Amino acid sequence: MNLPFSSIHKLIDSLTRSNASFALYRQPWTDEPLLVLQEAGGAQTVDGMSGLNGKRGFLMAPFKPGGKHPIVLIEADHCAHGWESISDLLAQYAQTHAAEIPAPPAGPLQPSAGQEARQETGGQDQEAYAEAFGRFIVPLRQNTFQKLVLSRCLHRKLPEGFSPLSTFVNACNSYPRMMISLTHTPATGTWIGSTPEIILSGHDTQWHTVSLAGTMPMQGDTMPDEWSEKNRKEQAFVSEYIRKTVKQFGSKITEKGPYTARAGGLVHLKTDFSFQLKDTSRLGDILNELHPTPAVCGLPKQEAYAFIEANEGIDRKYYAGIIGWLDPQGDTSLYVNLRCMKVEGSESTLYAGGGILPSSVLEAEWEETRQKLNTMLNVL
Repeated sequence: MNLPFSSIHKLIDSLTRSNASFALYRQPWTDEPLLVLQEAGGAQTVDGMSGLNGKRGFLMAPFKPGGKHPIVLIEADHCAHGWESISDLLAQYAQTHAAEIPAPPAGPLQPSAGQEARQETGGQDQEAYAEAFGRFIVPLRQNTFQKLVLSRCLHRKLPEGFSPLSTFVNACNSYPRMMISLTHTPATGTWIGSTPEIILSGHDTQWHTVSLAGTMPMQGDTMPDEWSEKNRKEQAFVSEYIRKTVKQFGSKITEKGPYTARAGGLVHLKTDFSFQLKDTSRLGDILNELHPTPAVCGLPKQEAYAFIEANEGIDRKYYAGIIGWLDPQGDTSLYVNLRCMKVEGSESTLYAGGGILPSSVLEAEWEETRQKLNTMLNVL
């Protein structure tokens, strides 16, 4: 994917410092950017997932919805596909909203040639993770939980000349298999992400979700497929939960998997679930049951949800939430917001997590999160 004209490039970057609400995204295996832009005001906030029933727009839902991090829906006042249409739309928007758009920052739009992504170091981050791992592993080995997901965040200064749009395009070119997004609302701030995990997609009566769990790094250009018992068990937990949930709402359910699927420099175990829905007016109810899946939370779900909030030690915000296009009368493409970062001022906060089972080993789990964090570090 190429960058748009410099004027539009600067305008999109400026919108991430404004009170506008917009989402720029690209679906997997395409080269076409899509823009959803609200005409005015902050994005609509929704009380609970069920409040999404019958609604249409670009969704950003946090891991734990609440007053601090609301479920937001960017209203589709303007939609455009492809840089040419996006450029025309934004040029018109800039004319009518000139007073609301900050001037672009001085200096280059992109990092200077030869500037390398800042690689992660250990230190306090690793110590904090080890302490959290200790809190998680004890109840797992006491059989209080079948699975827990432990996440961490990484704070990094943004490189000189950082451009949100350049980072978005870098991610599009680096990760063709993933849904790439650049979103901004006054309520959520600015987020950039690359996610491989669908939570709900479809149209009319044909719908789809996936179970995605278990992680290994790529071996050069070769996808490894010899999965450990821990990874297979983790994936089975997620699949069983999704299987039961889909049966509550859908019919004629079919499964494909588990099979090895690539996501950037990692591979995961994946199972596809296809099913039929007669009533698409209750997509919010389905999301309420699916989210959070055991892939980002744990089992039993509600107990794990509460345990994570009390013991993880970080605020996940919109990481491990839901992101994407919602339309009960058209095409819906919603994803779990993984491999993402929040951009605020001159800093970024990157997020990653992994499933913890009684057999988990601290060093292996830390390495898994390090590999996942590199997905976004590599495109900064």
